[in-house]
Amino acid sequence: MSGQIINGKEIVASIRAEITEQVRELTEQGTQPGLVVIIVGEDPASQVYVRNKAKSCEQVGIYSEVHALPASTTQQELIALIHLFNKDQRIHGILVQSPLPKHINEEAVVDEIDPAKDVDCFHPVNVGNLMIGKDGMKPCTPAGVIEVLKRTGVDIAGKHAVVVGRSNIVGKPMAMLLLREHATVTVCHSRTPNMAEITRQADILVVAVGKAHLIKAEHVKPGAVVIDVGMNRPADGKLTGDVDFEAVKEVAGAITPVPGTVGPMTITMLLQNTVDSARRASQASVRV
Repeated sequence: MSGQIINGKEIVASIRAEITEQVRELTEQGTQPGLVVIIVGEDPASQVYVRNKAKSCEQVGIYSEVHALPASTTQQELIALIHLFNKDQRIHGILVQSPLPKHINEEAVVDEIDPAKDVDCFHPVNVGNLMIGKDGMKPCTPAGVIEVLKRTGVDIAGKHAVVVGRSNIVGKPMAMLLLREHATVTVCHSRTPNMAEITRQADILVVAVGKAHLIKAEHVKPGAVVIDVGMNRPADGKLTGDVDFEAVKEVAGAITPVPGTVGPMTITMLLQNTVDSARRASQASVRV
């Protein structure tokens, strides 16, 4: 019997309805949440992502600006623009779309974003807060995975969660958020020997490595919840995940399809971070 295919569209629609209501309330109180997205260069995939983000903002009532800069933009020019938005009270979230051109140091750029407006949760201050369990920005993709688990009725506490992948964007923060929910967490990566032995112990398996169909049926414990964060385009051009979906769905208790769940959830959590940032800014101005 096949496992439950998690309906990401329903979860996204539900959260976005909640966000729309939060935006309406904040706007009525005098603070319309605002997001600026800065894109440097002509990367086609980045342009699609940026359009999707702007459209999503419009749907929930968030004010948004897109600043498309030429690939010749210098690091100093980009940082100067970020400093302007750091001071702009209409803007509560600043997102610099990656990848950046090779002559720009991404880390140096992220360091210049006001941590209170760092809706990607890449700034070292926000990464540190995540590590020590302090409230604040949560990285969008891992936060989306947690929401998918909770809204699918998965009780995370006490479960063995295995994360495959150790990137700064997904793997590491994913492990931290699962720990925060009281899971026992193991992280696997390219140097892990006998990986299938470890992944087969997982009650919750989150895969984020960017390698198509890496996880087969033999990697999965019967009844496990499998969250596929991978986004790959093999030679046939068809978007596919890190999990061999057709094989694994026969073993898993629940599984996310690619595309359709984690991608839309990532943008949804970006919207939520923007709203949360606006709320904190509004509360700070009341206190002053």
